[in-house]
Amino acid sequence: MAALPLWLRNTRSVIGLTILVLVCAAALLAPVIAPHDPNEQDLLNTLLPPVWADGGDPAFVFGTDSLGRDILSRLLHGARVAMTVAISASFGAMLLGGFLAHVAGYFGGWADWLIGRIIDVWLSFPPVVLSLILMVGLGSGLWNVILAIILVDWTRFCRVLRAEVLVVRRRDYVAAARLLGFSHLRTIVREILPATLPLLITLMALEMGIAVVVEAILSFAGMSVGNEVPAWGQMIADARQDIYTSPSTLILPAFAVFITVFGFNILGDGLRRSLDTRLTQTERA
Repeated sequence: MAALPLWLRNTRSVIGLTILVLVCAAALLAPVIAPHDPNEQDLLNTLLPPVWADGGDPAFVFGTDSLGRDILSRLLHGARVAMTVAISASFGAMLLGGFLAHVAGYFGGWADWLIGRIIDVWLSFPPVVLSLILMVGLGSGLWNVILAIILVDWTRFCRVLRAEVLVVRRRDYVAAARLLGFSHLRTIVREILPATLPLLITLMALEMGIAVVVEAILSFAGMSVGNEVPAWGQMIADARQDIYTSPSTLILPAFAVFITVFGFNILGDGLRRSLDTRLTQTERA
């Protein structure tokens, strides 16, 4: 145990990482392990219950939807959309927000004021509403969803990281680097970024969960991927009319969203507790 990294010795991190590894494996292997084509319709077997319920068919483990499509296959392929959006959108938001946060926190002055006012204006819009507005302008499509989330959620990184950069900038070793003649870029990359990286990683893990929820909302509203691409939010929207006759068609994709977001959140919390030196010092004390 002592040889393991600190974050892998945290129970929350291990549980969250295990959940996400399973979801990622399902997404990557979906074309191989999915028992049916996710868009194949079997109108003779519509709204079948899961195999463990009365009337279930072993050929459709999680049952079928109102068009006879296999729910398990659609869940597996929907994981591909969710994980693509989670990883790509959170990474893009991290790059944009992290860059602006380091510029604002390190240089201060008019740069800090300008970036701060942009954040204030951006945060005055409800995030989901702003995402919907952007999707109207950008149009539907997976990469447009990713771009919309980046344009909305970079402020989450920027606001939190700016405060951390302001603290790190005042430390003695940063002042010493400047006295030794380090350039601004070298000081930020070599001295400040390593100190803010743990917080950046934690925020990215939490942002991935947010991205999954936003994508589910957009696909529920019909503004994400097309109808030919399975998505969890789209499955929830399709199941609304059959919620009383076949509740599993809604519960299963909703649970997929829940367990994935739970995995990201608990991983982010575990990383925060493991990588934040202030928390680790408090716990040891």
